Amino acid sequence: MLLLRSVLFNTAFYTNIIVRMIVLSPIYFLLPRKAAYRIPKAWAASNNWLMAKIVGATFEIEGMENIPEGGCIFAPKHQSAWDTFALLPYQRDPVYILKRELMWIPLFGWYVAKQRMIPVNRGARGKVMVDVMVRTKEEMDAGRQLIIYPEGTRRAPGAEPQYRYGIARIYRDIQVPVVPVVAHWGLFWGRRKLVKYPGHLKVRILPPIAPGMDPDAFYAKLIETMERESDKLLIETIEANPHLPLPPTAAKRLAELKAQSAA
Repeated sequence: MLLLRSVLFNTAFYTNIIVRMIVLSPIYFLLPRKAAYRIPKAWAASNNWLMAKIVGATFEIEGMENIPEGGCIFAPKHQSAWDTFALLPYQRDPVYILKRELMWIPLFGWYVAKQRMIPVNRGARGKVMVDVMVRTKEEMDAGRQLIIYPEGTRRAPGAEPQYRYGIARIYRDIQVPVVPVVAHWGLFWGRRKLVKYPGHLKVRILPPIAPGMDPDAFYAKLIETMERESDKLLIETIEANPHLPLPPTAAKRLAELKAQSAA
């Protein structure tokens, strides 16, 4: 049954993308940018609905009051394809720094270009990165929310952290609050996994880290805060969903946390 539901979801998920792009693209490109953003937000909401109705996986968000007004940086844990879009309907006007190669994908690249996403050559240095920072600051000054995954790529639930220092440089240069976000999406929709699992998870939006700290101190605080809260939420999520098969990283981390608690 799990496999059948997962196949049905995958079919519905990709059909949803194709049909919406074909039907709604003319409207999307004619609308002003902010109004057009309703179309990808509605697509994200429909995918969350498909996850709930077909797979039986749902989520709730805690800490919405921690999102500051104006420009800020969201720093979420990244475990799954699900977390790349799940929160989009709840964000005001998010902007992403993304690989420039994504801009070359027909139609998709045009969609993200309209929303003024910020392409970057990951191997670039010098003036290119200065230009990226200028673009980023312009969007923050316009009150948008920059989405940055501090570890850069998807990590399995419970995996040892591998944070990248780039977020500290952006924090130093842009001077806006950073909002850490933790959740264990990967327990329900794993990386490159066909099977999706039912259950309920919490997304925890943590209090923002104010601008103005030394970047090294900020970097240490961000890691300590996110890992501490991620560990707490890992235990809560597993206890609330005892049916979930745990990936080795999550099982190992859970055992470590239980040993620390017993010591």
